[in-house]
Amino acid sequence: MATAKELKDLSAEDLKRRADELRGTLFQDQLNLRTGNLKSAAERSQHRRDLARILTVLTQKTQAEKKAK
Repeated sequence: MATAKELKDLSAEDLKRRADELRGTLFQDQLNLRTGNLKSAAERSQHRRDLARILTVLTQKTQAEKKAK
């Protein structure tokens, strides 16, 4: 996944879209974990970190927009 610097260059809409995709991926990971089909628990952890990184950058962008107004 992208680093925080790369994510800061994306628009808010792109970040929201990526966050939605990762939420779907995490849902699938959870289902696979429950059914015993999860290949790597490390991938699930990485997806969670990526989602947190995206949400952090998205929050920073929205707060910056509010301050600018």
